[in-house]
Amino acid sequence: MSEHTPIGLDNGTAPIRALTHSGNFHADETLGYVILHYALAPQGDLRARVLEAQPGDRLIFARTRAPERIQASDIVFDVGGLYAPAKGRYDHHMKDKPLREDGTPYSAAGLLWKDYGVAAIRNILETPLDDSTVAAIWQAIDKSLILPIDQDDNGVAKMGKLSLADIVSACGPAWDTAELYGPEEARAREARGFANAAVAVASHLVNVVDRARASLKATDRVLTAYDTAEDKRILVMETGMPTEKVIFEHDLPVVYVVSPTGTGQWNVKAVPPVRGDFGQRVPLPEAWRGLEREALAGISGVPDAVFAHPARFICGAGSRDGAIRMARLALEIGAAPPPA
Repeated sequence: MSEHTPIGLDNGTAPIRALTHSGNFHADETLGYVILHYALAPQGDLRARVLEAQPGDRLIFARTRAPERIQASDIVFDVGGLYAPAKGRYDHHMKDKPLREDGTPYSAAGLLWKDYGVAAIRNILETPLDDSTVAAIWQAIDKSLILPIDQDDNGVAKMGKLSLADIVSACGPAWDTAELYGPEEARAREARGFANAAVAVASHLVNVVDRARASLKATDRVLTAYDTAEDKRILVMETGMPTEKVIFEHDLPVVYVVSPTGTGQWNVKAVPPVRGDFGQRVPLPEAWRGLEREALAGISGVPDAVFAHPARFICGAGSRDGAIRMARLALEIGAAPPPA
């Protein structure tokens, strides 16, 4: 994160002139623009600002390579040949590239995220959070989104098809646009493409911030439920939420997760042996495979049993107690050893 007060974050309201290069655009500078939008002028029109100056807008944004425009701008990113954050310069194309601690070269978006990411997160969040939680969200997004863009933009590792980088690239005009429609129309389509890409990237950033916030909340709840569990192999959650990530990151010996579905039913889901796998540490009983209601209730002895999936990874009951009973029976039948 920033070791100085970035330009525009000194609680002032003076207009800020930000600039990146014109021409082909990528996830790097598109995300960089979106980060500045949320950090400095989240009330502005993200798309319209790209196409023309908006009266009263704090963030004045331009895409050009004109040296005099670069010189006159307060914040310049992905162009200019200089990384000097105290002066608002965030290029990364120099011979001596700015590097992460692990040696990965930064993209312009990564450099802006260091200085403006926390402010952007705070303006995106609908409910204020404490500094430590915001810092944890910043770190989670830095790892899951910003680092891959650093790697992609610097030729370290491609993000791949249907990634954010691919979606941004698809917003640009086709190579022969100037040939078919003339240079003026090509420039107009390029500007519209960048504006459209910025809207897509902004939507993605807002979503990942909210999901990172929710993930931290889920971690606290899962660990609390585990600490109070009578049998550490059965994790009972009073609200449906992602649990697998926490189970594997904290090496919890959970075999089944019991949670409500939101329709009054409670499910028992088997934890896979490897995160993201389709298998189960302990499959549900073979005798339950594919059965429903009366047939399942008869063979399991759980009166409100509802279903057992043929793949033996999930089953359900009409009540919390019924689902817990199914999980305990499955452990007995599967002979899963209790944790040491």
